[in-house]
Amino acid sequence: MSNVLLNSILDNDFYKITMQNAVVKLFPSSVVKYEFINRGKHQFPEGFDVALREAVNKMAELRLTKEEKKFMARTCPYIDLPYLDFLEGYHYDPSEVKIQQDGTELSVIVEGLWYRTILWEVPLLSLISELHYEMNHMERDSNEVVMKRTLDKAESLNNLGVTFAEFGTRRRHSYKVQNLVMEALTKNKRSTFIGSSNVHFAMKYGVKPIGTHAHEWFMFHAAEYGFKMANQLALEHWVDVYRGDLGVALSDTYTTDVFFQQFDKKFAKLFDGVRHDSGDSLEFADKTIAHYEKHGINPLFKYIIFSDGLNLEKVEEITNYCNGKIGISFGIGTNLTNDVGLKPMNIVMKLIGVQSINKEWIPTVKLSDEHGKYTGDPKMIELAKEFLRIKD
Repeated sequence: MSNVLLNSILDNDFYKITMQNAVVKLFPSSVVKYEFINRGKHQFPEGFDVALREAVNKMAELRLTKEEKKFMARTCPYIDLPYLDFLEGYHYDPSEVKIQQDGTELSVIVEGLWYRTILWEVPLLSLISELHYEMNHMERDSNEVVMKRTLDKAESLNNLGVTFAEFGTRRRHSYKVQNLVMEALTKNKRSTFIGSSNVHFAMKYGVKPIGTHAHEWFMFHAAEYGFKMANQLALEHWVDVYRGDLGVALSDTYTTDVFFQQFDKKFAKLFDGVRHDSGDSLEFADKTIAHYEKHGINPLFKYIIFSDGLNLEKVEEITNYCNGKIGISFGIGTNLTNDVGLKPMNIVMKLIGVQSINKEWIPTVKLSDEHGKYTGDPKMIELAKEFLRIKD
């Protein structure tokens, strides 16, 4: 029996909590489906499905504690009490998760009401990652090496004078490694480290939980309302729930060019900034600066959160390029929580379908700025490109 378990319902990315709050309010009867995608073609040892099922079944026991509820109420005033009461009564339902193994290949499908199933993605990925290293008996670097490496990175980022957050839950090596990383990052009180996307670790180390929404927010809106309305309605609904709080807009679900066509003056003024998650980061900075200037907004009063596969070299390059042009911050994931001398996994879990009123499945797609990395149903991808006038 494996000892890989989650020990807190808040051991999840903050944007899952903020999106769940919005889904409970706006889409309480929507049914969706997620699928695990093994991008790195990793091979899973015999019995992996059994170990994962065991860990998933144990998650049904997790509950929001009184202390966690108080932390959320104190730290996140824009999340209202009715939602926190809902979260206190929420529990994972393992029957929503279908796990199968065929030889060395793993299949994981999550299906059910969106407001319930939205929390599964990140914990499932982190469990799969941790079990993969454990069951393949892969030895990581020592605690001391992990701590030293993290402290060195924090010092380099400090010297650059840029703020950064830890975004690495979904592909962490393990809970223990993420804990070590957070311990290292919070050692220096004068650090430019500003928080974590992981709510549990943010609470444990007394820092800010960071996040707004993910691609699935826009993908759902496309399936529900059509591709042309997806960005606009997704942002409008976000504003309806948060009234100006949590003001960082994700820009690349249907390419940045299409996003900026719909990110009009109202949204450009209302949102504090945008998040970059695919494609050339310097090109994205240029487009963002030009977009703000076109609307008569000083880019220095706005900011970009860069979060796409960052390492120290990329952060330095972006910082030097954007300095004095626009505000910047960084969300660093795998390079912090899975830099342990082993190859990090390349795994994702994507929203793949939304159930229509007549119970038919509408496939969802994502057209990121990474050319050739469109994901989803091929026919639907072609349809989206046609509607949005996207040329390869």
